[in-house]
Amino acid sequence: MRKLGLSLLNILLFLSVAHAQQKRTIDKIAAVVGASVILQSDIELEYAQYLVSGQQPNDGFKCIILQNKLTQKLLAQQAIIDSVTVKDEDVDADIERRMRSFMQRAGGQDKLESFLGRSVIQYKDELRPDIKEGLIAQRMRQKITEKVNTTPQDVRNFYIAKKDSLPSYNKEVEVGEIVFSPKLNKEEKQYYKEKAEELRARVKKGEDFANIARSYSQDPGSAVEGGDLGFFDRGTMVKEFTANAFKLKAGEISPVFETENGFHFLQVIERRGEQVHARHVLVTPAITQQSLDRAKATADSVYKVMNAMKKFDFSNAASVFSDNNETKYNGGMMLNAENVQTRSTFIPTDKLDPQVALTVDTMKVGEISKPQLFSDAQNGKKSFKILYLKSVTDAHKASLEQDFAKLKDDAMADKLNRTVSQWFEKRRKETFIKIDPEYQQCPPLKSWITASSTAPVASK
Repeated sequence: MRKLGLSLLNILLFLSVAHAQQKRTIDKIAAVVGASVILQSDIELEYAQYLVSGQQPNDGFKCIILQNKLTQKLLAQQAIIDSVTVKDEDVDADIERRMRSFMQRAGGQDKLESFLGRSVIQYKDELRPDIKEGLIAQRMRQKITEKVNTTPQDVRNFYIAKKDSLPSYNKEVEVGEIVFSPKLNKEEKQYYKEKAEELRARVKKGEDFANIARSYSQDPGSAVEGGDLGFFDRGTMVKEFTANAFKLKAGEISPVFETENGFHFLQVIERRGEQVHARHVLVTPAITQQSLDRAKATADSVYKVMNAMKKFDFSNAASVFSDNNETKYNGGMMLNAENVQTRSTFIPTDKLDPQVALTVDTMKVGEISKPQLFSDAQNGKKSFKILYLKSVTDAHKASLEQDFAKLKDDAMADKLNRTVSQWFEKRRKETFIKIDPEYQQCPPLKSWITASSTAPVASK
């Protein structure tokens, strides 16, 4: 699998070099939008990124790429008129995110630069104009729809209009949890703190920070990149990490400090306004059987108290005892991962963690489960949980009574799409657009084709 990824990365990097070379010589113009041009090399570069993501070759996807670029150009041109801009630090953050992904696929910055045939800094400069335009286009789209809202009558009208094609919903449940995570005591932590201190001392004595991070850091996301985290702002990291990063000057190394993830030390590489570029080393303590036993004992005690009560306040118990910050402040209720923005607590049973699904399948509404040991599917971390089954909704066809919140989301999405479509319809009629004959048969571009747009497009 890794060889395939690198092969696709080679395609991307080869095309990115070709992209830069073509712009310096002759490059076919795929489309003209107002005063802007879209080059064939722009499309080929984005198509290579599509392949890198693991998709199968599909020339038809180039039609979608061109459609997206036409859309971006129109939005960006209107943004100039409406004085819609983005901050440089937002552009920088997006570029850093992309480059971290590229470096991870390549196996580090050195390998990436070897593939590119130029420095990462040079490549960032090449990417910057298109990324900035894309962010401006996003901001402009938000402005177009910022006053769109839905009323209860809008939802009812949407329901009536779609009555013959309404979706059916699978069985859904509302499940709460109280999580008891194993915690090491001070003595158990000391070994790992000392290990972090030893690694920091080696860096202070002159060993290369990046090599230490690659060899010893237990942060899977940054270790391969020498601990490099790119640029981040004050709201990105946990508070202990932020506190250390933002009080250092470029080149300085922090003392060893503890977060929920373990023991760290970091080095600031660069400060840029309210963003900092840093790298770190993480030493993660291993959970002991003793810490698991202590977590189980606490979970058993809480369960006995709750089970002995005729009525119990699960929400209050979760806020006091749960170690999962994502659910404890939501009354202990799990959120639908596919609908996080609306903070929906209704979760299709086929989307539940399999361990949770097996447990709640044996429970009655209003019942709490005995503490059980669970393993996180993503990181393997173990914890004990008490589960609470708040409600069960059987599979059914959408109705206003049961599914008003879902239908409101659908009605809002429909209204947003119609608002944007109407805006584009008007702008297309007012803007000079030409599309190369190669793309004039693309189904996604039919609405962009006008008499003027079918004329041949010159090469650049």
